[in-house]
Amino acid sequence: LALDVLVTYAPWCGHCKALVPEYAKAASTLKAEGSDIRLAKVDATEEADLAQEFGVRGYPTIKFFKGGDKDSPKEYSAGRQADDIVNWLKKRTGPAATTLGEVAQAESLIADNEVAVIGFFKDVESEGAKAFLKAAEALDDVPFGITSDDAVFSKFEVSKDAVVLFKKFDEGRNTFDGELNKADLLSFIKGNQLPLVIEFTEQTAPKIFGGEIKSHILMFVPKAASDFNDKMSEFKKAAEGFKGKILFIFIDSEVDDNQRILEFFGLKKEECPAIRLITLEDEMTKYRPESEAITAENIIAFCTLFTEGKLKPHLMSQDIPEDWDKNPVKVLVGKNFEEIVFDPKKNVFVEFYAPWCGHCKQLEPIWTKLGEKYKESSDIVVAKMDSTANENEAVKVHSFPTLKFFPAGDDRKVIDYNGERTLEGFSKFLESGGKEGGAPAGEDEEEEADVSTPGVGTESSVGPIIHL
Repeated sequence: LALDVLVTYAPWCGHCKALVPEYAKAASTLKAEGSDIRLAKVDATEEADLAQEFGVRGYPTIKFFKGGDKDSPKEYSAGRQADDIVNWLKKRTGPAATTLGEVAQAESLIADNEVAVIGFFKDVESEGAKAFLKAAEALDDVPFGITSDDAVFSKFEVSKDAVVLFKKFDEGRNTFDGELNKADLLSFIKGNQLPLVIEFTEQTAPKIFGGEIKSHILMFVPKAASDFNDKMSEFKKAAEGFKGKILFIFIDSEVDDNQRILEFFGLKKEECPAIRLITLEDEMTKYRPESEAITAENIIAFCTLFTEGKLKPHLMSQDIPEDWDKNPVKVLVGKNFEEIVFDPKKNVFVEFYAPWCGHCKQLEPIWTKLGEKYKESSDIVVAKMDSTANENEAVKVHSFPTLKFFPAGDDRKVIDYNGERTLEGFSKFLESGGKEGGAPAGEDEEEEADVSTPGVGTESSVGPIIHL
C-alpha cells in the first residue's frame, strides 16, 4: 500500500486525542476534492517495530511518504489543524502557488482559509513573481495564489504588481510594501499571519512556538469572566505598538489542560487574571510586571521596559520551610538555593523535580535512600528542589528529573549526572567526586519528559483514514 501520510499515535496520549478530529477532517477534505493523497494512522503501542523503523520518539508523529517511497519520509512540520495539514500536503504534491485565472478562484481561496496570500503580477515570469514563488515554497502553513488576470486585479482594487495577505481577523488584509525578495516577503507574511492577540490552544501551539517571534507576553484570564472583553480590549490596544516584536497571547485560566502552564509561571487559578512575559531564546527567561492591573497603559510600559532591556528576570521561589534540613534529603527553594549549593565546603547533589512527573516519583524512594546513606556525612549533602515553583539563575531546568552535582570549592562548578539512576550508581558518583557518571553541565544531556496523560481514552475511528 503506497501511503502518502502516516500518523503514529498512542491511545493514552492527550495530544493524539486532540489531533483525531482535525486529521479526520483533513482526510475528508482531501477525499471530497478528489485528491489522491491518502491518510493513515497506526497505534505505535501495538506496532512497536513499525514505530522503531521510522524513528518515532514521541506522539503524535506525522510522516509524509511521496510516491510510496518509505526510505526517506519527510517529517510533517506545520500546525495540527485540518487546514494546516491540507495546505502542507498540497504544497508537497502540487505547485507552491495556485494559478488564479478568474475572480471566483481568488474569492474561493480567501473564503476557504483563515489566511491566504495572493501575488498580483502582470507578468508571472517577472523577477518579483519568481521571488514570490520562492517564498511560497518556503511556507507550509499558508496557501498561496498567483494571478495576472485583470478582473482579479480590479476586484481586489490592485493596480500594480503587489502581494496581499488576506485574513479573517484584525484588519482583514495587509499589502506588502517592501522590496520583492524571498526574505522580506517571508518576514512580512510571518509578521501578519497571526492575530494581534492569539489564544493558546493545542491547535495554535505549533504556530506560537514555531514562529519567528520568541518574546511572548501572556495574559492568563478566565474566558467566562464578566470583564473578559474589557481585559481583551486593553490587551489588544497594547499589542498594536509591538507587532512583530512581541507576540500577545491569552490563556484561559479555567481550562484543565492549561493548568501546567499556570504552574510553570507559579500561578494559581485564583490569582488570575495575570500578566507574564517570557523569552524563548537559548534560555527561557520570565518577567513579571510590577503592577497586576491589566490596562493598556501598564502593559505598554511593561513591554517598553522589556524591549529596552531594563527588566530584571522574575525568579520564582517558595518560602524556606522551617524544617528544610530536618530530613536526610534537604529541601531547597529559590531563596536558599545559592547559599546551600555553592557552600565551598560542601558537595551538594540536587534533584530538580516536578510533583506531577512520573519519572520523579519512581526516583523518589532511591533518592531518599541516598539521603539516608549520607545523612551523617560532613561534606556531602543530598537535596531536592521543586522546579515548578522555584527557579535560580545558576541552573536552567528543561526536563524532569534533572540531576546536578555542585562540588565543594569556590569555582561554582556544576556537573550533570548521566549515569544509572540506582543507589549504587549515585554512590559511585559521589564517592568519585562527580567523575563516574558525570559530565560538565550542558554536555550529553538527554532530556526526559513525563509523557503519560492519565484519563485520556483511545482515539475514535472516524473519517476516511486507513487503519494499520
